[in-house]
Amino acid sequence: MRITILQGAFLPVPPLRGGAIEKAWQALGEAFARAGHEVTHISRLCDGLPSKESIKGVCHLRIPGAEACNHSALLKIRELLYVWRARKILPKADILVTHAFWAPLLFPETDAGKIYVHVGRYPKGQMKFYSKAARLQAPSHSVARAISAELPDGDQRVHCIPYPLPFKASQEIHYSDKPKQVLYAGRIHPEKGVLDLIQAWSRLPESLRKQWSLKIMGPWREEQGGAGISFLEKLKRAGGEAVDLVEPVFDEAELIRQYQQARVLVYPSQAKAGETFGLAVLEAMSCGCVPLVSDLECFGDFIENGVNGIQMEKKYNLQDSLHKLLVSVSLEEMSRFAIRTAQHYEVDIVADQFVQDFQRLLRE
Repeated sequence: MRITILQGAFLPVPPLRGGAIEKAWQALGEAFARAGHEVTHISRLCDGLPSKESIKGVCHLRIPGAEACNHSALLKIRELLYVWRARKILPKADILVTHAFWAPLLFPETDAGKIYVHVGRYPKGQMKFYSKAARLQAPSHSVARAISAELPDGDQRVHCIPYPLPFKASQEIHYSDKPKQVLYAGRIHPEKGVLDLIQAWSRLPESLRKQWSLKIMGPWREEQGGAGISFLEKLKRAGGEAVDLVEPVFDEAELIRQYQQARVLVYPSQAKAGETFGLAVLEAMSCGCVPLVSDLECFGDFIENGVNGIQMEKKYNLQDSLHKLLVSVSLEEMSRFAIRTAQHYEVDIVADQFVQDFQRLLRE
């Protein structure tokens, strides 16, 4: 099968600047290639990457893109120019996977492949215009429901396949050997609940804070999806010396090491129209971290409350939830179940789900 993957205009592949979607589709593309498929991956040309190269059996083509910004109209214009450039270099294929906003509108139904739209962000009314798309694929059931709500009669083109775990889940984790560290890993942005976490941490009993440490790690720059330097400085003032704020980690080996050094991952996101899966949560679980997450629906796809993590109820009290978790006698058992859950999302397993769906579309 010939598969083309078209990423968006703003981040490169390999994901040198992070990006859950870029990370996931790089891993999936390589899994497709391992299975014997012909894979072309189109992404942004930047950061010294060549315009063409082969990585693990995948042909990478790169074209000029743009820096992200907080102006939605300008973002759409920048991506429009990128997608138009991509259209000129599309190879012949059976399947064309894309999450670029304009691609399902501008690409013709030609031998570039059946258009397979990965809906990596909550839909905002555009789904009804994607009549050329053969599939509208959601990473979680909550996103699938949101897509269906924009279409007549729900539309049979909607299908849910999760993000893959980009690396192997840890086989041997000795939970008691981990430092007593609480970790947040994700974008440094108000909608992620990072300030709420720091404030909740500061209200914990001093005796508990002396036993544990809190590390906040993630991209804060606006072009990386963060809220910028002013919000970062606000977090530093709120946390003081009691909170370790560190730069984002994009190297996979170092990211795994960070997860392995934490016992608990707290991900209190309140991005109701932005959180579509929570890949960082699954990554942390694969390294034995026990997750504490907000009440967003997408986490319910893989968090079993009280078994492999804790999902707070609506109108949650983050301080109380964190306190209860840190003194829980079930942390080690939940850690084991978290690893087992993550193993079901390893990349070859999820890639096979995609291949079966591609084949189903081609038969149709």
